[in-house]
Amino acid sequence: MGPGPITVDPRILSAMSAQLVGQYDPAMTAYMNETQALYREVFRTTNEATVLVDGTSRAGIEAALVSLLSPGDVVLVPVFGRFGHLLREVAERCGAEVHTIEVPWGEVFTLEALEAAVREVRPKLVAMVQGDTSTTMNQPLEGVGAMCHRYDALLYVDCTASIAGNPFEMDAWEVDVATAGLQKCLGGPSGSSPVSLSPRAVEVIRARHSVEAGLRADPESDEDTLPSPARIRSNYFDLGMILDYWSEKRLNHHTEATTMLYGARECARLVLEEGLENGIARHRLHGDAMLAGVRGLGLEVYGDVEHKMHNVVAVLIPAGVDGDAVRAEMLNDYGIEIGTSFGPLAGKVWRIGTMGYNARKDTVLVTLASLEQVLRAHGADVAPGGGTVAAQQVYAR
Repeated sequence: MGPGPITVDPRILSAMSAQLVGQYDPAMTAYMNETQALYREVFRTTNEATVLVDGTSRAGIEAALVSLLSPGDVVLVPVFGRFGHLLREVAERCGAEVHTIEVPWGEVFTLEALEAAVREVRPKLVAMVQGDTSTTMNQPLEGVGAMCHRYDALLYVDCTASIAGNPFEMDAWEVDVATAGLQKCLGGPSGSSPVSLSPRAVEVIRARHSVEAGLRADPESDEDTLPSPARIRSNYFDLGMILDYWSEKRLNHHTEATTMLYGARECARLVLEEGLENGIARHRLHGDAMLAGVRGLGLEVYGDVEHKMHNVVAVLIPAGVDGDAVRAEMLNDYGIEIGTSFGPLAGKVWRIGTMGYNARKDTVLVTLASLEQVLRAHGADVAPGGGTVAAQQVYAR
């Protein structure tokens, strides 16, 4: 019940137990095509360039940024938590000229603040997080893409922690690049990163296109490649080559992580079988119940709750309570994992997730009851039964 990874849906584990097939087997290429179509629906997009990057969600982040950014490109990164700092670092490693704006952790940016920064910096790319689990905040994105395009900037969004549990409208919000991971609201394991690229973003990447020498008829020729400084600086994370691999060309790039493809496919199938809006409503319901429950115990919630993600809540650790000891007892005595946070929030908050397969009434109530018992053993002044009573009131609405 932490901020992710979460308990994997048993149906996804079952799908991942299937035997491997060759990467050019017709069944395999059909799975790839089907997975692309499924994630177009999950991202709420018509983008043809919707694929998987083999690796954790950070692999998708690196692939997006290294493929979009050439050395010297200007990037704006709005930072409101740990993962904004990650985007800044990755962009710097790409050789970009990175500008940041920040709000205090626990807050989000207004559209006006974002536009003022874009107007001043004039970036090629605005790179930002939607849901940052370090603070639990959910950055509003409506209008951001249109604003970026007015200033000829692309918009990249890391929606790993938020997608499928909170609204994400790639096309309606004019997001050019989105990357995600399976281990949050999608209900799967880490190890595969769904990525979607708008035609505008694909155009930027295709302008840096190259084909490996070993795939060319004459490996010594310069056909289908660019001089070294202009090429994408990673081979594995070259989205141009990855798009060729996922296209009808099936131009060899890497050996697809078959088991992760099975898992990613089943994640999307489950989300869409439930219905995207129904799944978001489920995350909202159980997130609201957990929020009411921790407050019912007398605990204080961190950050701007109006902009909190549905699927995770940050709880301030009560004075005099050993936060790590509480987490250890929750795990050892009750088999429930909750998280702490990073940087300035390390050791100051617990992060409790209700996401994916764990966004259920029974998990919420058992977590609250267990937390009450552990806190009482540590001398905390908690309301007897206050957590479960408050949560049940949400469910009774």
